[in-house]
Amino acid sequence: MKTIYTCFCTEVIHEGHLNIIRQARNYGRVIVGALSDRALIRYNRFPTIPQEERVRLYRALEGVDTVVVQDDMLYEDVLSLIHPDYVIHGDNWTVGPEAAIRAQVLQKLEEIGGTLIEVPYTSNEGVKKIDSQLREKLAMPEYRRKRLRQLIEMCPVVKVLEAHSGLTGLIAEKTVVEQNGRLDQFDAMWVSSLCDSTAKGKPDIELVDMSSRLRTIDDIMEVTTKPIILDGDTGGLAEHFMYNVRTLERMGVSAVIIEDKTGLKKNSLFGTDVEQTQDDIGNFSAKIRAGKRAQLTDDFMIIARIESLILERGMEDALARAAAYVEAGADGIMIHSRRKDPAEILEFCDRFRAQDPSTPIVVVPTSFNVITEEELAAHGVNIVIYANQLTRSAFPAMQQTAEEILRCHRAQEVDARLMPIKDIIQLIDEL
Repeated sequence: MKTIYTCFCTEVIHEGHLNIIRQARNYGRVIVGALSDRALIRYNRFPTIPQEERVRLYRALEGVDTVVVQDDMLYEDVLSLIHPDYVIHGDNWTVGPEAAIRAQVLQKLEEIGGTLIEVPYTSNEGVKKIDSQLREKLAMPEYRRKRLRQLIEMCPVVKVLEAHSGLTGLIAEKTVVEQNGRLDQFDAMWVSSLCDSTAKGKPDIELVDMSSRLRTIDDIMEVTTKPIILDGDTGGLAEHFMYNVRTLERMGVSAVIIEDKTGLKKNSLFGTDVEQTQDDIGNFSAKIRAGKRAQLTDDFMIIARIESLILERGMEDALARAAAYVEAGADGIMIHSRRKDPAEILEFCDRFRAQDPSTPIVVVPTSFNVITEEELAAHGVNIVIYANQLTRSAFPAMQQTAEEILRCHRAQEVDARLMPIKDIIQLIDEL
């Protein structure tokens, strides 16, 4: 009997999947691959049920003979192992980033003497409703909130992109690239006070209050599903911080990062060029403890941001603070630097990891942007935040467009560098 292989990444079986199995059954023995959790989050969506449950779901389907776990979004390893006579898939992967996976499958099938069968993708109101329900489930607070911890466990490094509006949230949510036959995307979103303030035309001095920040989070959450890390600035008074922790936790935010400074907030990248005051270790530790006492779930994370290197207080001060903040209950440590050379960041990471092998390390490579995620991960970094690149890229583009319209007294000259409105609209999902 001939063997036919297909791979599923769904958590809800609909008529499209059943059609694939019926079609496959006509050719012989059906093997279904269950895309693993690690592969799934790189492929298209985060799982809301464990890998083992998906395997049981597929195994129970009529017409399925065997279920195997596919550990990579690429099919090469599993096809080498199974040597199927046929691979069956919907025709929806002929365009877009997934076309690279299709090309790799065709190449491998040619090597092993197999054939690709493509069936028309099932698209109707029932299927659309199921897909919409899955997105809504991913957006629910109880699923979104815990996802950052899960990502830290599953990913070599968690990639985070800033978002300051619903539209930038959609860019962080939906941007997928294909490189060397593999797909990649961002894992989470960073809602920074700098970008939020800038979008509102306000200075980055904690002038935009928490109520306004929460409205920005709401805008982003309404149209996305990925976890959110909030820039909490100094956290404010400990008594206020406790209430904010409860609010963020209830909304489904995954983490808040607070920095160990006091007084009027100035952006860290100014360093010692402006007057900035670092908080006392005891006071800041007390704020962390207050926040941890306030939270109601184990999902939410309070991450302590250390400003010692920014303020030129030295490596020993930074390491001492890291140890104290972890002792106070911090779920992670963010170490910051404004030097272009990442050497001091890597030294901190290496020395911190020598004394603490498990607490997550967060870095924001704005100044030291020459270093790659892979290199940072090799030094124990868990989360890399691209904290302001969308804002900084949008401003010069908009300013250039405005100047060109003024010069030409019409808009034709700027058309070549504008995205068509229909492409922007397509980014936005309709109910």
